[in-house]
Amino acid sequence: MRTPIRTRARLACGLGTALLAAAAVLTSPGAAFGANLLTNGDLEAGTTTGWSCSGGLGSVVGSPVHGGGKALAGAASASDNARCAQTVAVQPNTTYTLSAWVRGSYVYLGVTGGASTWTTSTGAYSKLTVGFTTGASQTSAEVYLNGWYGQGTYYADDITLDGPGGTVDTQAPTTPGNLTSSGKTSTSASLTWTASTDNVGVSGYDVYQGGSKVATSTTTGATVSGLTPNTAYAFTVRARDLAGNTSPASNTVNVTTDNGTVPTGFKQAAPYLYLGWGNPPSATAVMNATGAKWFTMAFILSSGGCNASWDGQRPLTGGVDQSTIASIRAAGGDVVPSIGGWQGNKLGPNCSTPEALAGAYQQVINAYGLKAIDVDIENTDEFENAVVQDRILGALKIVKQNNPGLKTILTFGTSTTGPTSWGNRLIEQSKALNADIDVFTIMPFDFGNASTDMYASTVSATEGLKAKLKSTFGWNDATAYARIGISGMNGVSDTQETTTVQNWTDIRNWANSHHIARLAFWSVNRDRGCPGGGLQETCSGIAQSDWQFTSITAGFTG
Repeated sequence: MRTPIRTRARLACGLGTALLAAAAVLTSPGAAFGANLLTNGDLEAGTTTGWSCSGGLGSVVGSPVHGGGKALAGAASASDNARCAQTVAVQPNTTYTLSAWVRGSYVYLGVTGGASTWTTSTGAYSKLTVGFTTGASQTSAEVYLNGWYGQGTYYADDITLDGPGGTVDTQAPTTPGNLTSSGKTSTSASLTWTASTDNVGVSGYDVYQGGSKVATSTTTGATVSGLTPNTAYAFTVRARDLAGNTSPASNTVNVTTDNGTVPTGFKQAAPYLYLGWGNPPSATAVMNATGAKWFTMAFILSSGGCNASWDGQRPLTGGVDQSTIASIRAAGGDVVPSIGGWQGNKLGPNCSTPEALAGAYQQVINAYGLKAIDVDIENTDEFENAVVQDRILGALKIVKQNNPGLKTILTFGTSTTGPTSWGNRLIEQSKALNADIDVFTIMPFDFGNASTDMYASTVSATEGLKAKLKSTFGWNDATAYARIGISGMNGVSDTQETTTVQNWTDIRNWANSHHIARLAFWSVNRDRGCPGGGLQETCSGIAQSDWQFTSITAGFTG
């Protein structure tokens, strides 16, 4: 988890503009006239047809809109600006005008390789307009909209490209070849095929189950989700071009989904309890009021060198931490210590080898006879440090070998779409080093935008983690979910996001329905209401009853 309170700054920077190639002739550019060349520029189709959005972050919404009943929403994240683009046929040496009504922070409109414009922030729709002139031999142009990293969702509506269209294309792409199944789970099938060709260019592919389109792709692969376990399906694929011409159907591939058995194993509802600040409540009183059984106790740090202690200063035994753990166990519960965190003098950088670090972890295990340990790996000294990442993984491998039955948990930050590059490395190295980590827990908060939809972003981040675990370990959906944890932040976060009581209830319900391994939040100390109080150590900053988030978490069953 995070340290008590911290803030990340997010910087947004503007993009420069550049002109398309100037006409190489002495005549004046042709004049544009009133014809919108864009497909689905008003989004009234109710889908993103015609638009290709990076990271799958583009969607169609019914509110807020500028005109009609639909608009484009681009969910820009910390690692993806939700760029939505469309390529159109144009005439050479001709002037065009591109415009759109946009809403949000740092919304960009432009032409790839050419002119662009942007707006800093707007709470209501405002119009962006940019003109450009095609080159002497230019026959296509890609127009785009995007938000900016960490600035949240932007909206766009009534997008137009005004000017004369290019030559009408009536030639369909060739048939995609060699459609095969590249993988399957109980609820999905992954397909690949060889590319089609077209006289102008292939714009995408549509996957069909019988006569129904079930997936689209701009590459030569797609995954069809939402299938029924242990069921046979038949798929084909067709290519399409910018003019809407479609190819004949490919060969048919038959796929039978897996049977969908849900893995059993380690399940843990364990909100964070921190005895170092924030008017720590009585653990047993909280247990009696909520039904909670587990707590994640924070934080184990270095007291100097490779020696473990609470907050780097309180001894493992003989103090308030040990007595609190004893009282929790006497009441029928248990704890998992969290080693690390955002700041402080940590064991990972201080212990020089995996073996030495494993020895420090063993001090904690021996002190309490633990069933599980959590390493909260954050910041540049541990998470964004390849040497220390590998040292931690090596140490966890050793302590797991030396303590049969011990469960190991890694907790780390995330973007709204899944692990960052450092998170991806951590997962990849856990496999490469055969660390046998039981649970990969992400912290889906502090994304940097106060308007973030915390339920949607949590689900998106978790699905991204699931996809990474599947691709790295070869697991199916059910196995990947069973190795995932979610650790949120109740109420107001460091970057002013708000996780409401309803958000957390929905997250808990989603976690139960997908049978993940672990649910936690930061922290029980803050699980008290103080509406309008902002970021606090002793309360959540929102209206709630005492221990309400803990009660919700106690309902997590995996």
